[in-house]
Amino acid sequence: MSKQDAKTTPRHNATISLNLRVWRQERGSSRGEFVGYEVNDIPVDASFLEMLDILNEQLNNRGEDSIAFESDCREGICGTCSLVIDGLPHGPGQCTTCQLMIRDFKDGATITVEPFSTGVFNVVKDLTVDRSALDRVIQSGGYVTVHSGPKPEPNSIPVEHAVVEDALDASACIGCGACVAACPNGSASLFTSAKIGHLALLPQGQPERNTRVVNMVEKMDEEGFGSCRNYAECQASCPKGISIKYIGRMNGDYIKATISGGDRRGEMQAN
Repeated sequence: MSKQDAKTTPRHNATISLNLRVWRQERGSSRGEFVGYEVNDIPVDASFLEMLDILNEQLNNRGEDSIAFESDCREGICGTCSLVIDGLPHGPGQCTTCQLMIRDFKDGATITVEPFSTGVFNVVKDLTVDRSALDRVIQSGGYVTVHSGPKPEPNSIPVEHAVVEDALDASACIGCGACVAACPNGSASLFTSAKIGHLALLPQGQPERNTRVVNMVEKMDEEGFGSCRNYAECQASCPKGISIKYIGRMNGDYIKATISGGDRRGEMQAN
């Protein structure tokens, strides 16, 4: 191997060291604080979560309590990982935490790691938060009554390609909550609008379109999420790049639904 090749060939066994400031909190009702840790010999090809695994192994070997954090698929699919790294939900790079690589940090850097903590996402322990409010917003939307079995043939319903792509873009939301953590108001509008927008664009979602948007928007407010002020921090932090255009559509659909009697309370009063 020439000297030039040696310079350009990546060293797969290279390691770095990091100084971490990690939020530690025994439980939601207890007082939390940042605790400093030095992690050495981290492979540059490791992910951020794998680095936390290394730290936890060191803590366990010393008889100390390991750091609680969430993870599942570790492939950027499930949306379970939820850390604020140096002030950015999921960290730099607009990706999920599990897809954030150690090679993106400088050797010896000091990194602050916090949970997705807002007025709605309460800390369970350390870096783990309760995001069940997002599940309840989805549940409030109810079911699609259109038959989803083998008949009718799905391809018999014509849907323009541009509409299909638009619906797929909305359905890409993995429900991680980064948009809520990034928003100065703690709004869940991007999340909710993506879930609403997906079905609102497809024929199968039309029968319940009005009641769905009313129920989900009102449930979002009931859960205590803040209002949207078009800061667009949600869009900038979304690992799937979902556009704030869906928020505008959701607001438009909500107004139309309440005016047309889509609000169930209005229907009951009319009867």
